[in-house]
Amino acid sequence: MTLQDLPTPCLLLDHGRLRRNCQRMHSHMAALGVGLRPHLKTAKAAEVAALACDSQRRITVSTLAEAHFFAARGFRDITYAVGLAPHKVAEAAALLRAGVALRCLVDSPEAATAAGEAAAAHNVTLPLLIEIDCGDRRGGVLAESDSLPEIAAAIAAQPNLSLAGVLTHGGQSYACRDLDCVREVAETERHAVLRAAERLRAEGYAIETVSAGSTPTASHAVNGEGLTEMRPGVYVFGDLDQMALGSCALEDIAVTVLATVIGHNRQYDRIITDAGGLALSKDVSAQDFLPQAGYGWVMTPDGEIVDDVFVAAVSQEHGKIEAKDGGAPPFERFPIGSRLRVLPNHVCMTAAPYDRYHVLMEDGDIAVWDKATGW
Repeated sequence: MTLQDLPTPCLLLDHGRLRRNCQRMHSHMAALGVGLRPHLKTAKAAEVAALACDSQRRITVSTLAEAHFFAARGFRDITYAVGLAPHKVAEAAALLRAGVALRCLVDSPEAATAAGEAAAAHNVTLPLLIEIDCGDRRGGVLAESDSLPEIAAAIAAQPNLSLAGVLTHGGQSYACRDLDCVREVAETERHAVLRAAERLRAEGYAIETVSAGSTPTASHAVNGEGLTEMRPGVYVFGDLDQMALGSCALEDIAVTVLATVIGHNRQYDRIITDAGGLALSKDVSAQDFLPQAGYGWVMTPDGEIVDDVFVAAVSQEHGKIEAKDGGAPPFERFPIGSRLRVLPNHVCMTAAPYDRYHVLMEDGDIAVWDKATGW
């Protein structure tokens, strides 16, 4: 099998880069003395999880479909790191009854009470983590909030719940423009979740898990004291956004989209491919950092960066490649029917719709790895 044999658009995964990215994070977490619970919401593949995990095989997921997928493949210590909706307790209960050590997330007394009532109805004991907002302003409760002990009390009041610990996510690190900022967010993240654990322990609660981590903060943290684990995810692949943040180098980016040239629009100086908004995503986050990042940078099939063009626009099934200088793109270099690769802006969004990876192995073979999809 060669790249010319593959259907397009499809996801290509460079095994050597993936392996090195995983080894780098293993070494960094070991140096910090912090456990690693990789977030598989980006990769959604068991083979990636096997490389990303340490010997404990602990993982994080963002959907219960992912939890079922990984549990069926032997990963049975799982944190579902999204606020738990009461109607999803039935599915969580099925995983618990199947022997999965599943922990879920709440950030209010009301959510805890609803989870407890649902767990009782399904006759399971559900371990919960309290989500802490360390500045991301998404889910979670502030470490100094009066609500924090109220949530713990609501969990303790429900016989079918247990308090497993506290968890936070330094998502505000994605707004940073330099590594000093990322390191500052990493410390803010750590202090917030440690303060929450400290307050709850002072109230008499046993807090075993103190969990933090985004790829930028995990990659650049200099102090892991007090944390039991970190949960980076996109580091396994990298993308243009992570490269701009300094969390990976260009040569670390492991995932690209293989596309076919389907047209030459010479009137508007565009090369047209079959990888559009659904294949690449419409996330243009890297444009905040990289001029003319567009919807992705272009590579030749053998991995050479084509510096003078970029994916300037997309519609649902069409990618529109233009020259960076506004002139004509190299039509002769990419004849109709030829292949090219696109480096993604935000690989989490790019990879999500696909049901498999075509893996470029280090011995030259191309393997196929299935992945989870859906919710």
